[in-house]
Amino acid sequence: MSGVQMLEVTADEGDQRLDRWFRRRFPHIAQGRIEKMCRKGEIRVDGGRAKPATRVEQGQQVRVPPLPEPGEVSSQPKPTVSDADTKLIQSCVLYRDDHIIALNKPPGLPTQGGTKQFRHIDGMADALRFGYDEKPRLVHRLDKDTSGVLLLARTRAVAASLTSAFRARDTRKIYWAAVAGQPFPQMGTIRYGLIKAPGHGAKGEAEKMLCIHPNEVDKTPDAKRATTDYAVLSSLGKRVSWVALVPITGRTHQLRAHMAELGHPIIGDGKYGGSGQENLGDGWGAQLGGEISRKLHLHARSISLPHPVTGATLNITAPLPEHMQKTWKTFDWHASDVPADPFEDLA
Repeated sequence: MSGVQMLEVTADEGDQRLDRWFRRRFPHIAQGRIEKMCRKGEIRVDGGRAKPATRVEQGQQVRVPPLPEPGEVSSQPKPTVSDADTKLIQSCVLYRDDHIIALNKPPGLPTQGGTKQFRHIDGMADALRFGYDEKPRLVHRLDKDTSGVLLLARTRAVAASLTSAFRARDTRKIYWAAVAGQPFPQMGTIRYGLIKAPGHGAKGEAEKMLCIHPNEVDKTPDAKRATTDYAVLSSLGKRVSWVALVPITGRTHQLRAHMAELGHPIIGDGKYGGSGQENLGDGWGAQLGGEISRKLHLHARSISLPHPVTGATLNITAPLPEHMQKTWKTFDWHASDVPADPFEDLA
């Protein structure tokens, strides 16, 4: 058993999650133990308590509590990805080169683990090594019920470059959604701020975001500014519309909360649009009834960004998931009838 150590984050270790830094330094320590040591305050960064997701920077001091030596840790078989999950995750690959892997994430599959979430993209990433020593790293997230383009970096250097590109907004993401009603005007920008809802109810109230009028954001503690561009691509009367959405900022549940605030919740969004077909006071509800799926109709359709190594513009497009394909077919909506980027002429 080692004693307490104070370790400095080196230049090539900066800008990564604390738990990942820890696993690289001490690969024999399990993720669960790292999380427990963080909860108990045994692992500290520059003297302060830290979470596993806290990002460490060059020069910071990490307190490491006494740890067992590698030989003292009971040998347990390393978790492996099942054959079924290997087949699933590899079938999701849209694009792959020596630096990046792009997936078409299925709806209902979380990006990362969490409370009662044991099957997720990050846990299946070992099946995406394709000959590399380390599994690819996530550089952004999609909500569990949102489908579409999800990027992973195949090396740590590329992960840092892609993370910087997302922070600098050098990437452009376009989502497709079916929403209740018909937004007016046909094209616009939503600027409501967002704040986490209070409470910890059984229905996940704490995971819900509340919209704050733009004029009140700076006066509201913990509220964050959020901006979304939208464009109506097609409508079926005034009952349902196909919209393109571009998140200028990247807040939790931003697109879902913004569309619901306009009175046009995304179809299948029970959290923000209700579970009925009518939502009095806000327009139509989030369900269409009949044969239309009750699943969330939100899809990360495309992403464009400069390649982190070559610098060339990389454009990746993801086909719609099955339930949205059926809805599009029902409404006679076709991808070939709309521009890939309806906002292009405004740029």
